[in-house]
Amino acid sequence: MAFCALAILGALLIVGVVSATVLRHLIQTLPLWIVVGLGLRDSPWTRWAAFPVFGFWVALMALVWSFLLGWSRLITGTFSPVEIAMTVVTATAAVVGLVAGLRDGRATGLGGASLVAAAALLLQLGLFVLSFRPEFQHDPRSTARGTRSAESGAV
Repeated sequence: MAFCALAILGALLIVGVVSATVLRHLIQTLPLWIVVGLGLRDSPWTRWAAFPVFGFWVALMALVWSFLLGWSRLITGTFSPVEIAMTVVTATAAVVGLVAGLRDGRATGLGGASLVAAAALLLQLGLFVLSFRPEFQHDPRSTARGTRSAESGAV
């Protein structure tokens, strides 16, 4: 699961670079570092931190593709080919991570698992919302021309 989280981190930071929103993407991806840390320690709690974070990114990528296919306008924006490719990488890594979490049969207490999952979800949602503050809209020193996308601010 740690490597899936690293793949998502890489993909979203690439989006940040091409859309001039690296700081925003760094904020949005902070919960993935928890998954990386727990995963590299082979903690049985990894899956409980990963489920809500990976689920969040799968859902967001599904909304992006729903817009790109003309099915929904919950998310709108202009997506570059690189951003579109990174949605595929992000969603694929997240799904692989979710499957890996389901296959992890190590026991953890229900109460602890619920707390870890709830904390990870609240952290992911809170940081995602925080990243939309105006001061995180575009990187001031970036030379890239930003596009407005779901990951970079148009939700």
